[in-house]
Amino acid sequence: MGIGSRVFASKSNPLVFLLPSLASTQLSFKSILSRTPSPTTTTFRVQRMASRASASPSSITGGDDNNRPAPAANAEASASSAIDFLSLCHRLKTTKRAGWVRRDVRDPESIADHMYRMGLMALIASDIPGVDRDKCIKMAIVHDIAEAIVGDITPSDGISKAEKSRREQEALDHMCKLLGGGARAKEVGELWMEYEENSSPEAKIVKDFDKVEMILQALEYENEQGKDLDEFFQSTAGKFQTELGKSWALEIVSRRRKPQ
Repeated sequence: MGIGSRVFASKSNPLVFLLPSLASTQLSFKSILSRTPSPTTTTFRVQRMASRASASPSSITGGDDNNRPAPAANAEASASSAIDFLSLCHRLKTTKRAGWVRRDVRDPESIADHMYRMGLMALIASDIPGVDRDKCIKMAIVHDIAEAIVGDITPSDGISKAEKSRREQEALDHMCKLLGGGARAKEVGELWMEYEENSSPEAKIVKDFDKVEMILQALEYENEQGKDLDEFFQSTAGKFQTELGKSWALEIVSRRRKPQ
């Protein structure tokens, strides 16, 4: 117990803590307060700090809970993991979609551009019985996330589907670990796998959005840059799984300029 300190305790709160006397207040709390506190302010702040400590059993009772990180440490670790993850995802904003690059499209869209508009598609689509719209939005912004590490692998790269899947799974596992491996990382991983396996109504809708967004972008490049990007329309023809995807694709195709 320090010199000039007093002991306080109450019947309702058996916690015993030290309250510096007025003579030692300025020294003891210099690192906490920006200016010399008044006796009233000091008493209030110490009581509040004690109240917070008493709310945590590990701070009083000891035992195994003493090994748990303090809430501030957890928050700092969580913030660090989040920023590390988001910094890696920056590559999605700077990596251009490979198909457009190979066709010499000027200023081609990025992977993030593509996923963003897919998210908008899920947001504005009409409600469909048995389909979770919020889940579709999340899946749309996650489905290509592994490309932050492996890049945009296309059929023309000569990489088998199995190898592509292996690389992306490995990349996703790394990203989930980077995120901290908690509930959010688990959700990201599950959404990605569900999409890859095409195993739910939401995955089928988002798979269609992936193709719809591509041919809509192809239409826009054709109109803006005079490109002939028919191969993208041909590669998706007859492959839409849902009525929504089919109807949107049909509308896009109907807007193409007829060859002269």
